[in-house]
Amino acid sequence: MRLALFIGIILLFDLYAFQAFRTLAQSWQQPLRYLTYGIYWLIPLAMASWMLWSGPEHHLNKHASTLLRTIFFIVYISKLLVVGFLFIDDLRRITTFAYYRFAGYKAFSPSRSRFLTQMGLLVGAVPFVSLLWGVIRNPYRYTLFKETIKIPNLPAALHGLRIVQISDIHTGSFLLKEPVRNSVDLINQQKPDIVFFTGDLVNTLANEAEPFLDVFNKVKAKHGVYSVLGNHDYGDYHEWEKPEEKEANFNLLKSMHAQLGWDLMLNENRMLEINGEKLAVIGVENYSSHPRFPKYGDLKKAYEGTEGASLKLLLSHDPSHWLAQVVNEFKDIAITFSGHTHGMQFGVEIPGWIKWSPIKYVYNQWAGLYQQGQQYLYVNRGLGYLGYPGRVGIMPEVTLLELHSA
Repeated sequence: MRLALFIGIILLFDLYAFQAFRTLAQSWQQPLRYLTYGIYWLIPLAMASWMLWSGPEHHLNKHASTLLRTIFFIVYISKLLVVGFLFIDDLRRITTFAYYRFAGYKAFSPSRSRFLTQMGLLVGAVPFVSLLWGVIRNPYRYTLFKETIKIPNLPAALHGLRIVQISDIHTGSFLLKEPVRNSVDLINQQKPDIVFFTGDLVNTLANEAEPFLDVFNKVKAKHGVYSVLGNHDYGDYHEWEKPEEKEANFNLLKSMHAQLGWDLMLNENRMLEINGEKLAVIGVENYSSHPRFPKYGDLKKAYEGTEGASLKLLLSHDPSHWLAQVVNEFKDIAITFSGHTHGMQFGVEIPGWIKWSPIKYVYNQWAGLYQQGQQYLYVNRGLGYLGYPGRVGIMPEVTLLELHSA
């Protein structure tokens, strides 16, 4: 009953939005006009059929289900903008009608404004085209972001250290496998001394990573690959029948890191000796200042034993951890590496001009390099995607940080 009610509301919404297309096409030749109408109604009817079909998720594979959901999402986001202009036009028509009746005029034309209709369709076409292009062109368009960080009193032995960071792979979202190998090629082309992975290997279940083990196990670095967990790695977003099942999933996820050859740190640290100098790589479990995300991280525990290191680097999935704890309590941690935000997979970035995404209203630090005092935070935009299988303006990222003496 709820499903039927929901479908009915959606079809009424479509009927209202249809007024814009009918107004636009009213002067067209009949065959073209009817073709436009047919194409318009094809998508809502397909969506209604899909929803009424018993258990669509069981009848369609992951790729087909994801693409259908994406098409519906893009179409209805676009129609929502069109409807906004139609609503403004209806307010204009009602106001004009009321004024004419009050003033005693009889020459009222109830026709829609062609200008507002065309503006609505034009504005609605922007997200339709951009979101569709983001799916077709950008999900595997891996982009290298380079930064040089100058650190006071950096030992000469660590000058020029090359660190590659990746984050938020979300293997469960990938629709294709072969293009993902290009990200590994890009990583290895940088000849990194160290590679950091800052969490969210999967969406929910550990076995999502299995098809990609032979891809990401090719990541190589002179001094190793180090990883931490993200909020999606704990299995918290799945309804488990028994606690033992969740624990088994978590253990499998941890074993996946081992199979990849990645050194997973669970509130731990690794002391590396590079050219005679000690470098501490500290890895905490997920820690967020936002209430909706769990706090598994224990930085005090992870920090223990690193006091003698010449340089301390922290891997912490959620960038809100930086201001919440790191810069206040651990001032000798030079750089924190985070991810989590994905840059919302949507925004505008023109280097030197503008960097904007809606996620900035949720996270103060959401993409790129930030500094407070002598401490730095780098927020990776993510290698994969979640939900919407594409990116608009915010490309999937491989980060190369090179350390220099200040």
